[in-house]
Amino acid sequence: MQTKDSNPPDGGYGWIVVVSAFMVMGFTVAVLKTFGLFFVEIQQHFDELASSTSWITSVTIVVFHLGAPVASSLCVQYTHRTVVITGGLLVFSGMALGFFGLSMVWMYATTGFLQGLGISFSWTPAISIVSHYFSKKRALANAIASAGECAFAFMFGPFFQWLISQYGWKGALLIIGGIQLNICVCGVLMRPLPSSCLLRARHCETETPPDNGASRRDKEAKPPIMHKTFNWVLVRQPEFVLYAIFGILAAMSFFVPPLFLVPLSYSLGIDESWTSSLLSILAMVDFGGRLLCGWYANLHVTKTIHLLAMTITLMSTSLMLLPLANNYLSLAIFTGFYGFFFGTTVAIHITVLADVVGMPEFDSALGLFMLIRSTGGFVGPPLAGLIVDIAGDYRAGFYMAGATLALSTGFLIFLDRLQQRKKRGSKIRTKPEKSTLPYPSLHILKHQ
Repeated sequence: MQTKDSNPPDGGYGWIVVVSAFMVMGFTVAVLKTFGLFFVEIQQHFDELASSTSWITSVTIVVFHLGAPVASSLCVQYTHRTVVITGGLLVFSGMALGFFGLSMVWMYATTGFLQGLGISFSWTPAISIVSHYFSKKRALANAIASAGECAFAFMFGPFFQWLISQYGWKGALLIIGGIQLNICVCGVLMRPLPSSCLLRARHCETETPPDNGASRRDKEAKPPIMHKTFNWVLVRQPEFVLYAIFGILAAMSFFVPPLFLVPLSYSLGIDESWTSSLLSILAMVDFGGRLLCGWYANLHVTKTIHLLAMTITLMSTSLMLLPLANNYLSLAIFTGFYGFFFGTTVAIHITVLADVVGMPEFDSALGLFMLIRSTGGFVGPPLAGLIVDIAGDYRAGFYMAGATLALSTGFLIFLDRLQQRKKRGSKIRTKPEKSTLPYPSLHILKHQ
């Protein structure tokens, strides 16, 4: 039986943690989302194809995902605070070294690899510690924290455009890296939560044998049980596997639109000053979508997985319609629809993961989910870039992203049906046996 102090506080200092995570999201994912502003500059500087240039973002995404299980393990061995601070230093190093711009391979290693690892070490513990601090208000807290990326992206769009125009793309990278050092300050504010340690300890204690003497000897002889931190057994659970496949397909699409939105606008003859405003519109409606969906999910009116399937379907539809735009106004409208539904999706997809695996396995599941999802993030941008090169039109990348998202919805539907079937089976098994005897008194005598 849980004691009162072992439950998540659902408030108090937790809101300071939420604000810190909000800032971390801004200094990491918001920078990644607005990196499309550097795309054309880097492509022209090195005289490379769109598919080659897109590998910078692809490397960042895949390392971001691959580093998640490592970050999850380090959070338990050390603290969320320590890992976030380390991530801030790595992010700065990647951008500062990218300033030299020696070659395309150099960009893959710096703004790609180091930046991605730093984002992973910052994002993963930030979103994880928020889930530990909240239970009943988890959906709302996650929505607020994740909204940091769009709130900052709203400002970063025009700001980064100005930096590039004033200092060139290399100088802009160096300045942005210095700004990202604030991640370390956010990490300092992420105070460890003793209750989560108590819950992990209690969960591990249930695994020990009843013999106290043997239990004591085992504790002295064996190292800490690390598989509770990163549990590979999760891949044997059909529910987790279905959600991981959804994650792969979704990741193939998530990073394509921000990457090609700026080049698409250039191909339509839209002025650079108006182009940066598209990223601000995208961020603004994304922010509204996250908060609105987080608030609605917190009401528990609709099952979160049903809500996620609906938002994914609507986002897929908006991506398929976006290439129909032929001027700034129509492109801004379709971008707004896509951004809003993207926000609603991101607001709840981590909450759905917690619902699928349960909180005792959440840290392990988050790291493993990000690791598996990395394949989608790695393949998505280069595949879209290749399709764009073949078609000779940036619109093709948006069609590819929309179709992949539509396919991912099917796995959410399969997952929901599997959960409902297991729930019905559990109810049937726990249903009490009906007496076949004609009188209740005879039923009692029978059991005596």
